[in-house]
Amino acid sequence: MTSSIQLAERLNADCQCVSLDSGRLEAELERVSPGFHAEVMEGRPHLFSSSVAFVGAEHVARMARLVAAVERVVALPAYREHVLSWAAESARHESPARGVFLGYDFHLGQSGPQLIEINTNAGGGLLNALLARAQKACCDDVETLLPGDLGGDTPEHLFLEMFRAEWRAFADCAGNCAPLRSIAIVDESPHEQYLYPEFVLFQRLFEQARIRAVICDPGELDFRDDGLWYRDLRIDLVYNRLTDFTLDAPGNSALRAAWQADAALITPHPQAHALYADKRNLVALCDAALLASWGVDGETRAILAAKIPRTELVLPHMADDLWARRKQLFFKPAAGYGSKAAYRGDKMTKRVFEEVLAGNYIAQALVPPSSRTLRVGEAPVELKLDLRNYVYAGHVQLIAARLWQGQTTNFRTPGGGFAPVLTVPGIHEAT
Repeated sequence: MTSSIQLAERLNADCQCVSLDSGRLEAELERVSPGFHAEVMEGRPHLFSSSVAFVGAEHVARMARLVAAVERVVALPAYREHVLSWAAESARHESPARGVFLGYDFHLGQSGPQLIEINTNAGGGLLNALLARAQKACCDDVETLLPGDLGGDTPEHLFLEMFRAEWRAFADCAGNCAPLRSIAIVDESPHEQYLYPEFVLFQRLFEQARIRAVICDPGELDFRDDGLWYRDLRIDLVYNRLTDFTLDAPGNSALRAAWQADAALITPHPQAHALYADKRNLVALCDAALLASWGVDGETRAILAAKIPRTELVLPHMADDLWARRKQLFFKPAAGYGSKAAYRGDKMTKRVFEEVLAGNYIAQALVPPSSRTLRVGEAPVELKLDLRNYVYAGHVQLIAARLWQGQTTNFRTPGGGFAPVLTVPGIHEAT
């Protein structure tokens, strides 16, 4: 029997066809507004890859089991007390909302999927839903795997219902039975953000559901009359795309006041980041003895141990040991995002290492990403591949790939960018 993993690896290596239907993608984008396709692609030539990535069904199931295992631990009071002990003050404020768009990012190592990190405002979900619909069958193997219309429930519907579920949890806690009426999609200088087109797609999605939606900078919001306001519009829900995860920056003062007063639902919020996305949490999730002391069952501990690379705090007294092992490590700031200030140990200079020692970093066992070979121009090019699971309430809503070359994930590689993930079932070989 050919396993789904073996077949996916073969397709990633051998299927170099172009599956992106550029005309269909343009049509999808032009449905938003005339000229939107050109607006999206201007300055973003490598946002979308020209092909798909293949992942075995066994690996998909393993990633889902890891997500479920993490959720079981996060629900424990002892875990929450442990990770909130180093969190910012704003993260200690409780919210009934879970936080939208958790991003569980994986590399496919030799021992299967390995969780590299969790993010709380993972971008690209709606872009990838659109991208998946703009694929064509490039060969017989791919034709059997294409998602078509993505089944009876689309990611767009799942995403919309996720925001409604957040609102219901928030409103029910406050004894409020009003429907969700207004959303602010908030980021710093949103029009200058690389993923600004996705903000527009979300605005359109919300407004089609008769929810008024605005895209704004946090400085355009006011906290007054016990509410959060954008001009004359009272905001029910903030879709938070900021990377100031604690809302401590002066420009975010209105959001912080609304968060602390429960004057509007903010999602994802500071506590969600503290519970899931602080990189120091991975140290705890790797500590079998600590997990056992919290009452985590043996099966859950085994899943975490098998699927999270060993992660440790970077402490000054460990300098000599970490430097000696640096080629097997990847260094990340505890509150980092988007591969910023992250370093492969084998590429690190002594000067950078000294900066890492002085910062708030973790060191993670290096798990090189798997690869996807595509034809770029006339030559086959091997690209690195990682997998992002978009997750809400422990449920994987969508899996997308990112393809790139270089030390860290980026959208600057010809042939690279977001790519749809096709799940490959196990297929029996003919005898």
